[in-house]
Amino acid sequence: MIVLEDILRDRGSRYAASAGIVRTRAEIEAFLKRSRTIVIPIGSNEQHGPTGLLGTDWLCPEIIAHEAQKSGDILVGPTFNIGMAQHHLGFPGTISLRPSTFIAAIGDWCRSLAGHGFERIYFLNGHGGNVATIEAAFSELYAEASFAGRPRGFACKLKNWWELRGVMALANRQFPTGHGSHATPSEIAVTQWAYPDHIKTAAYAPQIAPTGPIREAMDFRARYPDGRMGSDPAQASPEKGGELVRAAAEGLLADVADFSAEAAPLARAAE
Repeated sequence: MIVLEDILRDRGSRYAASAGIVRTRAEIEAFLKRSRTIVIPIGSNEQHGPTGLLGTDWLCPEIIAHEAQKSGDILVGPTFNIGMAQHHLGFPGTISLRPSTFIAAIGDWCRSLAGHGFERIYFLNGHGGNVATIEAAFSELYAEASFAGRPRGFACKLKNWWELRGVMALANRQFPTGHGSHATPSEIAVTQWAYPDHIKTAAYAPQIAPTGPIREAMDFRARYPDGRMGSDPAQASPEKGGELVRAAAEGLLADVADFSAEAAPLARAAE
């Protein structure tokens, strides 16, 4: 039987050498001398249908960020792996935070990083359900500075990995039908590429899952009995996952570079 601990033990099988978890204090200090930007993979630990790994939504951004780190001078921080998943609590294995808890935790992560000198905090997200609350967390951080009449001192950015340049177009070519919005073949493919020993199979009925609204956990389980939304994960393959990871890693490096180079009006005014 494969459990989450097995995934964590194997974590980084394709990218361990560049993972943030092997960094030392001295390496962070050295990096800060050449860049003030950090990438934080963020996602959720929730069910992904009969064959998707529980950690799919945090694994995907982590996999992509560490792949990008192999060819680019970026710093990838620890993965924020628990998010907004209350609607999946009807399925065993799901762990969720309340919006208020999530906002508070993101705020403390950002304050901690800013205290060390990071000025650009880039969240690479793997779970659509996180978006509204992450943006609310950013608003709370900016409001602190606005009401105090002072500069914030750092900027935050949120990017969903599937919105990186070229990724969605590639996914549409790979999966013209049955992509859906949850337990999608694209996200399953990414994890299959990184963890080929943990590929699962199942007989799906219907082949393409139904779609509809998202509300509370009992309603979600009743609408989507096997946990999928509009998707056919059977289309996933490690080969397609590798294509997606490479495209996303390239897009991430470009987006992080643009964010790092973003002009700071207050800094210009002080010159």
